[in-house]
Amino acid sequence: MKNIFISIVASIGFFFLATMFFSTQHSILIALIALLVILWTNEALPIGVVSLLPIVLFPAFGLIDVKTATANYSNPTIFLFMGGFMIAIATQKIDLHKYISNKLLTIFPKTPRGMIFSVAFTGALLSSVLSNSTTALLLIPIAIFLTENIKLKARLALAIAYGCSIGGIITPIGTPPNLILLGFMQQNSLEPIAFIQWIFLTAPLAFIMLLIIPYILSLGLSDVKLDNTLEHKEELQPAQRRLLYILLGLIITLLVNSKIEPYYSGLGLNETAILLSFGLLMFVPKIGFIEWEDARKIPYEIIFLFGAGFTIAAAFSKTGLASEVANYMLALTNLPVIILILMIASLITFTTEITSNTALISIALPIIYSLGQVANVDMTLILMVATICASYAFMLPIATPPNAIAMSSGAVKVKDMAKFGFFINILAILMITFVALVYWQYFI
Repeated sequence: MKNIFISIVASIGFFFLATMFFSTQHSILIALIALLVILWTNEALPIGVVSLLPIVLFPAFGLIDVKTATANYSNPTIFLFMGGFMIAIATQKIDLHKYISNKLLTIFPKTPRGMIFSVAFTGALLSSVLSNSTTALLLIPIAIFLTENIKLKARLALAIAYGCSIGGIITPIGTPPNLILLGFMQQNSLEPIAFIQWIFLTAPLAFIMLLIIPYILSLGLSDVKLDNTLEHKEELQPAQRRLLYILLGLIITLLVNSKIEPYYSGLGLNETAILLSFGLLMFVPKIGFIEWEDARKIPYEIIFLFGAGFTIAAAFSKTGLASEVANYMLALTNLPVIILILMIASLITFTTEITSNTALISIALPIIYSLGQVANVDMTLILMVATICASYAFMLPIATPPNAIAMSSGAVKVKDMAKFGFFINILAILMITFVALVYWQYFI
């Protein structure tokens, strides 16, 4: 009860602070978002319970109606994760994750730092060609079985999540905000960024982040012993081999389906439908591995968490708070370019922490575009900064899909993610600003 009381008092404080700059309705929304974030962070209530509060609170305060709020909890993205969770449950049920984990242990150094670097790089590389959500869903159940040490489990889960977010920016297909940017540029008659040019721009930033972040995650693990790692098994069981073939089929399907404009248009299939289809395949007799009772293991609290993120984004648009923020940002147009980019990067990064990055970038790009029309700065440059920052949010599980998936593993606590994530957010903002000014503005 103490933490709940603290959360309520803090949100009231945010309300009165917000009234200095915003209308009463907007201040109420800001206060409610603060309440949700604090409750998620201090774990005063279960994460699933907090994630359902927008359905009650937002209509109660007249921000959006119940129908609008609940519709966000059935967003198509949510069903992509349900398919991935079904596959993860099947993987764990037949112990395929243990087999793959032990195979990985023979490849990289058996030290905490070596393991963290390896899973981060693996996640980043796969996320550059698959969606970062899919990659995290496939890798995190495997990574947390590389060790029995609870502290190292948490760091490995975070390394996968952060690695997937870092690698997701390398190609246009790695994460939804990238595709949203390209679509927005096309709609507004801006010259699109070609696939190879995108890689040329983003790969150096991703590489720098992959050198720094795993190192940070490996700090304080010198006392961790790896004696309890699982013993290597030589032979795959028939069920494990069958699931391995299905997973390879899934990866190949996702790769073949991916667009590489203007060279290859892909199969045109919906990625959510693909992953959900393979998830449902897990229930088919003599092909799959799980029964409906196993579906109880799906982390529904994470699904509710995504629904909360989409609902917050809907409230931003419905109440006009997004437009109000845009008006305040117009005051930034006379600032030096470095300050302007720092402000945009900071605003997008920390706003992403409280809403879905896909939903946020859909709201933010028109705002940034309007800002760019007034400011004396390259339009594509600031749109690129905003898009990358939408994927580089590391503090809260609601910020990006990989963060939420790391939470679903049970190995990570919100306060641990927030502790590492805040520092890494600051680092990411500085690195993106540096790369944008020193590198991107000469090649975009």
